[in-house]
Amino acid sequence: MGLQGLGLLTMSASLVSLTDCKNNTSCSSSTLQVVFFFSSLYLVAIAQGGHKPCVQAFGADQFDRHDPEEFKSKSSFFNWWYFGVYGGTAVSLSFLNYIQDNLNWVLGFGIPLISMAIALIIFLLGVKSYRYSFTDDKTSPLVRIGKVFVVAARNRRVSTPAFEEENGCQKTLNRVGSHQYRFLDKALIPTAGDSGSDQNVCSITQVEEAKVVLRLVPIWITCLMYAVVFAQSSTFFTKQGSTMDRSIGPNFKIPAASLQTLISLSIVLFIPIYDRVLVPIGRVVTGKPSGITMLQRTGCGMFISVLSMVVAAIIEKKRLQTAIDFGLIDMPKATIPMSVWWLAPQYILFGLSDVFTMVGLQEFFYDQVPDGLRSIGLSLYLSIFGIGHFLSGFLISTIENLTGGNGQDSWFSDNLNRAHLDYYYWLLAGFGIIELAAYLYCSKSYLYNTGASK
Repeated sequence: MGLQGLGLLTMSASLVSLTDCKNNTSCSSSTLQVVFFFSSLYLVAIAQGGHKPCVQAFGADQFDRHDPEEFKSKSSFFNWWYFGVYGGTAVSLSFLNYIQDNLNWVLGFGIPLISMAIALIIFLLGVKSYRYSFTDDKTSPLVRIGKVFVVAARNRRVSTPAFEEENGCQKTLNRVGSHQYRFLDKALIPTAGDSGSDQNVCSITQVEEAKVVLRLVPIWITCLMYAVVFAQSSTFFTKQGSTMDRSIGPNFKIPAASLQTLISLSIVLFIPIYDRVLVPIGRVVTGKPSGITMLQRTGCGMFISVLSMVVAAIIEKKRLQTAIDFGLIDMPKATIPMSVWWLAPQYILFGLSDVFTMVGLQEFFYDQVPDGLRSIGLSLYLSIFGIGHFLSGFLISTIENLTGGNGQDSWFSDNLNRAHLDYYYWLLAGFGIIELAAYLYCSKSYLYNTGASK
C-alpha cells in the first residue's frame, strides 16, 4: 500500500507538471488533481499506520528472549532500528528537500518510490529465514482481555471476601499477583447462574494480562506532553529559521526545513555512543541487560526535552531583541542579521531526547504487553505522538484566541517579530516539568511484566 501511495504521489506530481504553464512562472491544478494528490497522501498515511507498529514488532520477534545473548541484542535492536530510520531521514531532509525545491517534485517523489521498491524486494528475499511467533491459544488477545473487564463489571457488586469464604479460593485469588487493580480479580468469580462454568469465568492468566495492559495507561497519559513538545521541531522551529540568516557562502541558503537534519544527525551520532559505551557501563553498574530500565531511559529523555524548550525560549528572546535592535520588528519578510546556527542547540537537544525517550518507549510498549499484542503495544506508542500533535494544535488555537483579541498580536502572530514564541516555549517547559513529576510518580509504582527486561 505504501508503494502504491508513493506511486500515486509521483503520478500526481507528473500530472501537475504537465498542466498549462505560462512562461514557466505560474501553473494551476484542477480540482481532480488536488483530490488525487491528497488521496495519495492519505494512502501513504494509512500504509504507515499498518507498517510502523508491525515491522518493529516483527523485527524484535526475531530475537529469542530466553537466550541470554539474543536477549541483550533485542534491547540493542531498538537503538539500531531508530538509527536506521533517522539515518534515512537525514538523507531525505538533506537531499530530497533540495531536489524538490530546486529541481522538480516528480524526481522528489520518484526517488523514495524506487527506494521503497528495492526495500520490498530485499524484505521478500528473506521470507524463508524469518522467525514467526505463534501461541497455542487461538483466542484473540483483545477478546481475552476485554472479557476480563466485562466479567469484572458484571461482578462489581459481588463481595470478594464472601466468595473466597464460600469457595475456599483465597490462595487462588492471591496468585493474581499484585495489589494493583484488585477490582479485576472479580473476573475470577462465576457470574450468577453460571454454576462455576469455566466458559464464563476468566483465568488467572487472563486477569494478569488485563492488569498488565491497564498498568500502561498512566505511562501513556504522562507521555502526551512530551509528544506536544516533539511537534514543535517541524513547525515553529522551522518558522523561526526562515526569518534568520541561512547563508552558507555568497550564493547558497539552507532551506529552513533542512534544519531538522540536525535532529537526525544528532540521533545518528549519539545512538552508537549510547549502545556501545553507555549501555555497557550501565550493565556493570546496575547488572541489567539494558543498562538502565526502560522507564528510566524515557524519563531522561523527558528531562532533556524540558531543557530543549528552555534553550529554545532563550534563543527566541535573543532573536526578537535582534529584530528590535535593527528596526525590523515591522518587516516580517526581512532577514534578521542573526545566524540560523543559533538554533542548533535546541535541535541537537531534541535529537538527544529522542534517543532516550522515543527508543525507550518503543522498547517499553513492545516488551510490556502480553504475547500476541506486540503490534498493538507499538500502536499505543505511536498513538502518543498522533494525539500529541492534535493536543499541540488545540493548545495553539486556545492560546491564539486568548492572546490575540482586541486587535493585539497573539503569541503566534503572522509577523513572527511581533509574536512571542518565547512565552510559548516557557509554557511548554513548565508543562514538561509537571509532566515529568507525574511520570516519575507513575513509573515509581509501575510493576514490570514478569520476565520483561527491566
